[in-house]
Amino acid sequence: MMLSRVKLTGFKNLLRQYSSSSKELVSITKNDATGTSIISMNRSPVNGLSLEMITALKKSFETVENDGSKGAILTSSLPTIFSGGIDIMELYKPDIKRATDFWTTLQDTWSTLYGLKIPIAAAINGASPAGGCLLAISCEYRVFVEGKHTIGLNETKLGIVAPKWFTDPCILTIGYRQAEVALLKGELFPPEKALEIGLVDELATSKDDAIDKCQKYINSYAKIPAGARIKTKLDLRGEQLQWLIKNREADTQDFLYYIRQPKVQAGLELYLQSLKKQK
Repeated sequence: MMLSRVKLTGFKNLLRQYSSSSKELVSITKNDATGTSIISMNRSPVNGLSLEMITALKKSFETVENDGSKGAILTSSLPTIFSGGIDIMELYKPDIKRATDFWTTLQDTWSTLYGLKIPIAAAINGASPAGGCLLAISCEYRVFVEGKHTIGLNETKLGIVAPKWFTDPCILTIGYRQAEVALLKGELFPPEKALEIGLVDELATSKDDAIDKCQKYINSYAKIPAGARIKTKLDLRGEQLQWLIKNREADTQDFLYYIRQPKVQAGLELYLQSLKKQK
């Protein structure tokens, strides 16, 4: 499971629509000149991944795959945060029906993103712990804006275990040994170190610069036959996608069992209390 130490708050039960209103959880802006769509997360204060948020993300990925977009760029409308990971309130004293819907929707959202048929790059314009990191490494290309923020899968620091379909993309991105140490320690990496270990592909001086570099990545496929590119991508990522398909129910039951454990709930209670003290 994913959870960050970025401060989280309650839910905004808003539905995403296909426009650029600041009140939307996720918005899509299509550049007619390039044919690229920018998918922007917009759930203050930290783009916490609630059921509503991941549902909106899944719909946005499906939209850009089917609306003729030549590529997509995933980013955030928040100035210093990409995404802070799973909303803690999805885990704390869970309603089992909602928790089941949440986890299966998260599975579907990840599968849709990881297997997206058009090129997709992440313009990471701020902090990206846990779920934010998962979203980024599930894209094909990552550009990280320079600054004091970090990126990484930091679940173990919070007493949480990330499933195989979280850790595999990390292993495939930075290599087994590097990932093993990072995952065991729950390490978060500043931009320069993230670039050094290959967790991101480029650094940028600003969000606009990151989007420009993501666009260049998408443009690099202009002369590559789409069919060959798609087949190659799905062959490379197929093992991870098939694993989740085959183990979907067991993975869901593992999640539900884990979040109901008294020690886990006690830890979440302490974490919530620490957030209240920060206010």
